Amino acid sequence: MTAAAVAVPAEEAAEARPTGYREVVETPETFPDKGDLQATLRSVTLVPQRGYTPIQVTVHNLSGQPRPVHLAIQSQGRVTERSLQVGPRERVVTYLMLPADLTSGRLEMSSPGVQTSSGGFYLDGYRGARVMVLGDVKSFERTTAMNRSEDSQEPLVATRFLDARVAPRDLAAYVGYDAVLVTVPPGEVPDDVWAVLESFALSGGKLVLTQPPANPRLHFPLLQDARAELSAYGFGQVRQCRDTPAACGQALGDDVASAEGIVRPAGPPPQWERNDMLRDGRQPLLASARAPVGRFMFLIFLFTLAVGPGGLMLARRKGPLAVLIAVPTLAAVTCLALVAWSVLVDGFRVHAARYSLTLLDRERSRAVTVGLAAWYANLAEETVSMPASSVLLGSQEPEDPPRTLDWTQGLVLRDSFLPSRTYREWGEVAVLPSRARLTARKVEDGVIVQNALGADIVAGRLSFQGQLWTLPAMPDGAEARAVPLPPSPPESLPAESGADTVLELPHEVGLRFPSATSPVQAELEAGEFLVRVGGRGFASTAAVDVDLEDAVHLVRGGFEEVRP
Repeated sequence: MTAAAVAVPAEEAAEARPTGYREVVETPETFPDKGDLQATLRSVTLVPQRGYTPIQVTVHNLSGQPRPVHLAIQSQGRVTERSLQVGPRERVVTYLMLPADLTSGRLEMSSPGVQTSSGGFYLDGYRGARVMVLGDVKSFERTTAMNRSEDSQEPLVATRFLDARVAPRDLAAYVGYDAVLVTVPPGEVPDDVWAVLESFALSGGKLVLTQPPANPRLHFPLLQDARAELSAYGFGQVRQCRDTPAACGQALGDDVASAEGIVRPAGPPPQWERNDMLRDGRQPLLASARAPVGRFMFLIFLFTLAVGPGGLMLARRKGPLAVLIAVPTLAAVTCLALVAWSVLVDGFRVHAARYSLTLLDRERSRAVTVGLAAWYANLAEETVSMPASSVLLGSQEPEDPPRTLDWTQGLVLRDSFLPSRTYREWGEVAVLPSRARLTARKVEDGVIVQNALGADIVAGRLSFQGQLWTLPAMPDGAEARAVPLPPSPPESLPAESGADTVLELPHEVGLRFPSATSPVQAELEAGEFLVRVGGRGFASTAAVDVDLEDAVHLVRGGFEEVRP
């Protein structure tokens, strides 16, 4: 009786466990014909956890002349737009990346000489695990052994299906999903789609290949073991399903269960909880964003003394008329002092603190960066541009977000990138070309290292000829002699942790990088280095002119050995 009584709840718990998948069926909606142009929107799209929702739009030019077309989504006073050129009788599939905090909008299509057409749409804001599938339902079910869940059951994942041939070519279309699956044969995926999928995995994404290519290194050159089931890849991972379909489906469930954003900028607290803390109790990372309460209170205290006891003494000596003149004058002087403090100390410049983790791929001359910047400006900073191989990530519940996003060539944010006198954090992921490198050459009495990273080195380590060496501080372009690292002390003795502390992110900053530090701070392999540098880092927003208050950038890669 006891065994039976225990077995029933266990079976019920197993039945209650999420299984299967929920398909978010996208509905094609064709706008009324306006002249020679026709637009079809796939609505009820699955919204990702963070980042941007790729809205698929197909534009068909029925005329014999090429036409410029402008697509724009209006939603809650914000505009997401893209301009394109459509050839004669050409059908073009494009994507507009809508911020993930929006779940509805209105698409407008315009072209010179053609009446503007528009139509509204809604998105699916499912709150569980969400994956994008490059393939169809049949290939997904065949390669993962997952079935569509019943309406009364909680699914393991919600899925969005896209044709691999017309999949997005922008990195921003993928970074918000918990995982991306490729369920079609490798030959059906275009090369430029493979390139962006590799960037997705490099920058922290979870990529699952249910039909792995015969030579995976053609598309994923950084794989250590081309036949491994699961491989760490940059900041993310690549899973190749070589076992049974059921095992692949189970592995997908494990992957999405532990999914979290590679970088998580802190957002403002709710309006009813206004204080110096950010959401989830986080601390601001920028000192200039905190009001100088102590100094302001001192000025107010002086003003109180002047109009209180000072006003009484003035009234006895000079009479009430003097008080009527002195009090407004003192108030004006105090206000001017507060304004002068703001102008002289904060100024009209943009203040920023920048932090990042970078993996250098020297053989392919690129840098993979996960970064975060804290911003504050007395005057609003309106515009910033990003290439298509980088993504700007805001907090999940933004306040006063940018009002215009143009995706014609990469991303251009206009209007309210940085509102005036408002603290804001932006995260970034990027895979950018870079010639940054570190060179080392062996000399008789040690190792000489040259810094060609484009920033000053604060501290570092490298693994050279079977030994660890510490790097001193050195300016960009300079050379310095590395120092051999002494052997590790026995476990009974305390280790010197000063260098390790220098090669780590500050604690409060590390909370914004929940899973990105491990690939950078793992044990160095032969021929690798890890350094901390200053400056603006390798992310795309490094081009914005700022007053830099703090900067910590950890850079890891393989150094170039110079032989005599």
